[in-house]
Amino acid sequence: MGKIDSFQSLDVWKEGHKLVLMVYKITKEFPGEEKFGLVTQMRRAAVSIPANIAEGFKRRGIQDKICFYNTAESSLEELKYYFILSKDLGYISSDNDLLTQTETVGRLLNGLVNSTERRL
Repeated sequence: MGKIDSFQSLDVWKEGHKLVLMVYKITKEFPGEEKFGLVTQMRRAAVSIPANIAEGFKRRGIQDKICFYNTAESSLEELKYYFILSKDLGYISSDNDLLTQTETVGRLLNGLVNSTERRL
């Protein structure tokens, strides 16, 4: 396997970006009163995932990389809560593709953190 020279080549970044697009699409359907509440929070948390992967990728120090990847993991967990809340409020259904995509990103992100930690 060749050297990856761009964060855009990482599967975890690609799947994280896909999750962001899904969040933007579904939150367009949320009630207007959520525009500056839940919609903003969900979008911010979602964008934080691939953004922190990208920033961590460029960091030279292994500890720095891990710090950014951990922030991405934390944002993913935050987003999972917003999905639970959105479901409980009746804004999304429990069989939504967002949950599957979240699990995919989580699995890939965990692998990225583990492989980076092995380089310590």
